[in-house]
Amino acid sequence: MPQLNPYPWFAILVFSWLIFLTVIPPKVLAHTFPNEPTMQSTEKPKTESWNWPWH
Repeated sequence: MPQLNPYPWFAILVFSWLIFLTVIPPKVLAHTFPNEPTMQSTEKPKTESWNWPWH
């Protein structure tokens, strides 16, 4: 039975992983975002307390 011989399937597995590991990471690392994030200001916005009439 040919499917019990691991040699050709192991070679296909190794070569396919080598292709995946050499082709896909550069494509993922070359990805750029369309919007660059902007830095938020360091000063906190001034908040005023609310005076609620409790009656």
